Amino acid sequence: MTSQPIRYLSADEDSARWLDFDFRDDDIVISTRSKSGTTWVQMICALLIFETPDLPRPLEELSPWLDWLVLSKADLFEDLGAQTHRRFIKTHTPLDGLPNDDRVTYVVVARHPLDAAVSLYHQSHNINRQRVAELTGNPELAKPKKLPPLDEWLLSWTGSDATAQDHLESFNGVFHHLTDAWSRRHESNIVLVHYADLLHDLNSEMKRIAALLGINVTNERVGDLAKAATFESMQANGDKLAPDPSAVLLDKSRFFRSGRSGAGTEGLSSAALAAYHSRASRTAPPNLLTWLHRG
Repeated sequence: MTSQPIRYLSADEDSARWLDFDFRDDDIVISTRSKSGTTWVQMICALLIFETPDLPRPLEELSPWLDWLVLSKADLFEDLGAQTHRRFIKTHTPLDGLPNDDRVTYVVVARHPLDAAVSLYHQSHNINRQRVAELTGNPELAKPKKLPPLDEWLLSWTGSDATAQDHLESFNGVFHHLTDAWSRRHESNIVLVHYADLLHDLNSEMKRIAALLGINVTNERVGDLAKAATFESMQANGDKLAPDPSAVLLDKSRFFRSGRSGAGTEGLSSAALAAYHSRASRTAPPNLLTWLHRG
């Protein structure tokens, strides 16, 4: 990570908040693109830290989204400062936008970009934009967004020229986040997690994450805790686990929609899919693409 973080600023996020945040030994920062398994990994961290599915507070309070302008910075920092357990904090800022602190473990979660894009498309229909506008004081955010059909939207997303700093959820934004993290994967405090691994072997992935976080937990206990972290369990408890501290979701139960892999590739024609892979091959190194596109 660079000594001077890049600032990522949008209508409802500001990564500059991190510059004023006081880290502690063993803090965990969960850095993801939207709809890539953020809440899932937050839940896994909570289960490993507290060793029980009966969390002391709602997940969104235990692990708040630090750079979200909907949340009061003063209240957020005060609450995090009062936490006595090991802290695990959410962000959608890439690693090059975060302070570099050797005491912190940075967990970056990746998902097949097309699957994440499909999930983001559906999520956009579940946002109370008037509420977001009120909370941020930005009336522009209240304007309704009428999206084209999914296949058209995916094709547009794949071909977008928006830069990462202009729009982190764009094609370039997603790949910037992932290629930057991939380039740091050998650093001792960087942990990469793939959504597909959570789907296909949750127990093993939780054991791996625990070891990398320096958390001692028995295999048997991990197996018990994993039951509360399956996608089905998360979906069944969506009303409690969906990250919505300021009531901006129209329906919490819709936050965990399907969780499967493959929806992105199914939503494109063979020609459009070939165009995506051609662009991806020009954007990211082959070993990252091999890892990223599996599952």
